[in-house]
Amino acid sequence: MIMIIVYEKTEFINRKTELEFLKSAYESDRAELIILYGRRRVGKTELIKRSIKGKKSVYFLAEESPDEENRKRFRRQLSRVLENPLIEKAEMNWDEIFSYIKGKIVVVIDEFPYLIEGNRAIPSIFQRIWDEHLRKTKVKLVLMGSSISVMETEILGYKSPLYGRRTGQIGLKPLKFRDVCEFFPEKEVEEIVKIYGITDGIPAYIQEVKYRIANGEKIEEVFLPNKFLFEEGDFLIKTELREPRRYYSIIKAIAFSNTKFGEIVNFTGFPPSTVSQYLNNLKILHIVKEEYPYGEKETKRKTRYYLSDNYFNFYFRFIYEYRSELQELGKIPDFEEKYNTYLGKVFEKIALEFVKRMISEGKIDGKGAGRWWKKDVEIDVVSQGDEKAYFFEAKWKDMSLNTALRILESLEEKSEHYHFKGEKIYGIIGKKIKDKEKLREKGFLAYDLEDIRP
Repeated sequence: MIMIIVYEKTEFINRKTELEFLKSAYESDRAELIILYGRRRVGKTELIKRSIKGKKSVYFLAEESPDEENRKRFRRQLSRVLENPLIEKAEMNWDEIFSYIKGKIVVVIDEFPYLIEGNRAIPSIFQRIWDEHLRKTKVKLVLMGSSISVMETEILGYKSPLYGRRTGQIGLKPLKFRDVCEFFPEKEVEEIVKIYGITDGIPAYIQEVKYRIANGEKIEEVFLPNKFLFEEGDFLIKTELREPRRYYSIIKAIAFSNTKFGEIVNFTGFPPSTVSQYLNNLKILHIVKEEYPYGEKETKRKTRYYLSDNYFNFYFRFIYEYRSELQELGKIPDFEEKYNTYLGKVFEKIALEFVKRMISEGKIDGKGAGRWWKKDVEIDVVSQGDEKAYFFEAKWKDMSLNTALRILESLEEKSEHYHFKGEKIYGIIGKKIKDKEKLREKGFLAYDLEDIRP
């Protein structure tokens, strides 16, 4: 079910599960300590602000300031909400401030890692605050952050003083492609795929592109110099990494389809030990993710590396790669052709999401889905159940019946490398498939953009 809320002229799409979880926590008869984190621009602040609308609450955005400055600002906001001038006027430490907070109130501290930067003792201080002041109250404390490494290690990690005290957590992910479609009800799905190839499911990027397209810009103009998306990739990396130059080379290697460890080493020219260390750091930051063939044991030999979202892929394949051309010419040579090729991988991601959706709707009897490969044999999407296994090829192109049949024939040959004793079912997912009903009559699964749109 897709939920659309229009508020203050800003679209807020889906997040139904997260909102219901937060609502339940706020209404509980106990204290709650909720950790909410996710990459920048993913919509954490918008989610939390909507969740506390109409509730007695304090929303505090921490800054990269000294500890005393953040405490002063927090006291001022708390003073207004509790209608107690003493809180603002009196010099107090964090323990003393929280001793005034009682009853059913939601206290949100956004960008909590900034507090830690200003005072390394903050995790221990908030452990004491929780144990001594809040645990036996009905206060709901929400700690938020965009620095995933800090949130996962210094707050959620087992070495953190706060470890084991949370009552709930939300690792907020980008929206699905089906959600992105809801931003553009008037557009054809093909155009939405092109937008998704840049924005992924990051609400801030989607809103930016939607605004620019609505004001007459073409897709190749929304990321030109001096615009938000042109600098965003550089900003995100430098926010997390102090010396990003070598990281850029590794991210670029993956963006250009060098997904095996050896390919990344060859592309960058770095020693294997350096690549291994940097990949590990990028995984911690959730910029890079490891994948293994669907249904098989996770072994280093089979590992492949992918960037976590489409924006990083797009940034390093186009903005970072063609930065000089964009600044001097205001365009990327042959962009349309290059971008159409790039969308092939984006469409594979959409196809995988679509197959998972069919599984959740009971249309496919599978247990999850994913990419599968063995040596040089690759299949875009595989899903296996107890008695049936499903194999799909995803092609970002218009296909005739004969073209689709040739692809399906090749798919059957590749599936021989996938060991399964039950029934094997083959499918194809394309931009547009002519006579797809005839494929279905032959026992194949056939879907195109017409079927993918929710």
